[in-house]
Amino acid sequence: MLAQYVYSAKIGLFRIVQHGRRWRSLLEAQEIDRHDSAESALTALRDLWPHARLPDQLDHWRHLPALALLHSRPADEPVIRWQLVM
Repeated sequence: MLAQYVYSAKIGLFRIVQHGRRWRSLLEAQEIDRHDSAESALTALRDLWPHARLPDQLDHWRHLPALALLHSRPADEPVIRWQLVM
């Protein structure tokens, strides 16, 4: 899962999702725009939907950190091969 900020408003679920080096702003499942920072995404959402009463600071949004993939490993880490005992 990617790092994201989430806020539930009466008109829908707003999300600001980290996508590589950029951030995407979404309303429900619809992408609104892409931004260079989470703060600029928040400003754009507040400008587009003033009636949604979105908080003006990301601290007031719910932050969901990125989860590391359990099956991933650094490329330089050796592969551990388990031997089967029969």
